Amino acid sequence: MSDLLNVTSSPHVRDKVDTQKVMALVIISLLPASIFGIYNFGVKALVLILVTIGSCVASEWIYERIVHKKNTINDLSAVVTGLLLALNLPHTLPWWQAVLGGVFAIIVVKMLFGGLGQNFMNPALGARCFLLISFTGSMTSFTYDGTTGATPLALLKAGEHVDTMKMLLGTTAGTIGETSVIALLIGAIILILFGVIDLRIPGSYILTFAVFVLLFGGHGFDMNYLVAQLCGGGLMLGAFFMATDYVTSPITPMGKIVFGIILGILTGIFRIFGASAEGVSYAIIFGNLLVPLIERVTIPRAFGIVKEKGGEKQ
Repeated sequence: MSDLLNVTSSPHVRDKVDTQKVMALVIISLLPASIFGIYNFGVKALVLILVTIGSCVASEWIYERIVHKKNTINDLSAVVTGLLLALNLPHTLPWWQAVLGGVFAIIVVKMLFGGLGQNFMNPALGARCFLLISFTGSMTSFTYDGTTGATPLALLKAGEHVDTMKMLLGTTAGTIGETSVIALLIGAIILILFGVIDLRIPGSYILTFAVFVLLFGGHGFDMNYLVAQLCGGGLMLGAFFMATDYVTSPITPMGKIVFGIILGILTGIFRIFGASAEGVSYAIIFGNLLVPLIERVTIPRAFGIVKEKGGEKQ
């Protein structure tokens, strides 16, 4: 009988869009940043992307074979995780460390908590933080045009001047997929046009962060500094492609806005007052942990229900 009936709670929505199609759209939207990253950093970036995707897909397939679960690699979620993780890595990272990151993302963050839809944090970001803690040196070593140097955010942190036009185009040091704001915005537009994401989370995230920088950045209303902060690091990549993850972000309309505001404040605190120049990954992970509470306090009240002292009444 269980094979014939699938009983779920209402409302029931019929839609031709499935997980595989959504993930395919995410992959397509990430192609501009991926292609530019390969152009910007060379063959090493391509190898790292392929190795990381391969390790994620292989980890999911092997795990499901071992525990005798239905194979799910066709839903492309492991490919998305691998691609997002690769875009968050410096192109000089040793390939075996990228493989460890892929295994951690899939096995520890995703599969051990029940697989797609059950993980409590974004697998790619979880793996990135794992690699940052385990291999700090290689994860914070950036090379551009054969020269090892600081990222624009690190230069800002040190009080130095940065070229915002280069940050918009992406011809700077950084991780594979975070440097070109233009490429990331092209991908974001694809996601928005196809209805994969809306602007509640990224809009409230970026706006809150901008206000925080203006108020507490120590540079007043210096627009060059603000643009540099917005274009630098993983803010755009995180806001549009990882904070909007269906599994680890709120589903209520107001909850999405609250979630974005929290991410903006946390990112501002980490960047302005923290020891590191970046803070997007940790902000989103902390935000992921708060999602159940955010949804609980922002759930819409049913029609006909009024709030009274001591509870609710119809």
